[in-house]
Amino acid sequence: MPIHSITEGADQFLFTLLGDLYGWGKSFIQRITKPGMYEVLNYETSLEILDPKGRDAILTKTEEVRFLQNNIIAFQDQAWGDGKILVDYQCTPGTPVDFYRSGHKTHVLISLRDVKQKGDQTNFRIQWKIKNGFLKSNGYWATDVNHFTQSLKISIIFPKEKPPSRFILVESNSQKTKELPREMITQLPDKCWQMTWEKRHPRLHEHYILKWEW
Repeated sequence: MPIHSITEGADQFLFTLLGDLYGWGKSFIQRITKPGMYEVLNYETSLEILDPKGRDAILTKTEEVRFLQNNIIAFQDQAWGDGKILVDYQCTPGTPVDFYRSGHKTHVLISLRDVKQKGDQTNFRIQWKIKNGFLKSNGYWATDVNHFTQSLKISIIFPKEKPPSRFILVESNSQKTKELPREMITQLPDKCWQMTWEKRHPRLHEHYILKWEW
């Protein structure tokens, strides 16, 4: 084997290793400092596609947060995607008081109707409908980690008539892509199909995308 090939391979390995070390170090520091108004103790989201043509879907998420500052009176949600999103938006506790667009995202300002202090914990339950969002033979659902998060769980439910054939996980900022095993897709008692992906301590500011073919 030519010497220069060995050198190039070693350089590539070192570059990858340094990149991983930088990511681990940055994540460790962020976990210590915990920037922002709150941290997420547990985040679960469930996207259910209700019909084989993908015309109707419903998104439900629960978010257990612990506040890191005093005198917090508002909470922010965000959404994006194809079709008509945020239909019949509901949340508890709190009241949505403003919807505004920034880039490709729509932000929802939720008035807590209460004053939260550092150390207080709150469980949010948020739900909205999506119209004509999954009309293609391939789809995706993305999750941004904007706050320090301990546990992340994403479930996608498909109608019994149209199970998914393939799932791919993309970590955009880390530039990692992997195909998820078919064993992660299970059939529920009502014959619908569900894929669930979980991650402990997801990377802060990472953009996780679940892509599928169906």
